[in-house]
Amino acid sequence: MKKTIIAVSALLLASSAFAATTHATDETVANAQAGANTAKEKLHQAQHQGEEQKLKAKHAAEGKSNSTSSKVSEGAQKGWNKTKEGTEKGWDATKEGATKGWDKTKEGASELKKKVTE
Repeated sequence: MKKTIIAVSALLLASSAFAATTHATDETVANAQAGANTAKEKLHQAQHQGEEQKLKAKHAAEGKSNSTSSKVSEGAQKGWNKTKEGTEKGWDATKEGATKGWDKTKEGASELKKKVTE
């Protein structure tokens, strides 16, 4: 009986320490993801600016830099790039929200398990 109580006590102490470590790790991961998303956004913005400059250079080389069709084409390219950036930002936010929700679910299940075992 004593061995069982000692084992359960040790398990409870270890689980609370593990929960604290997991929480800190979740925050660290969330911060890292936010930094990665910012870096990815900046990279894609730079890529899109490069695409837009390339298109402008192509139109200039063809002698169409001031034509209506080239301006429409360049505007469409800018619009498309903004759409892609917005979609990616939304997708990243959705993934992060789902991860946070899953983490809360795991945390709640852990707390419920702890209450049941007490």
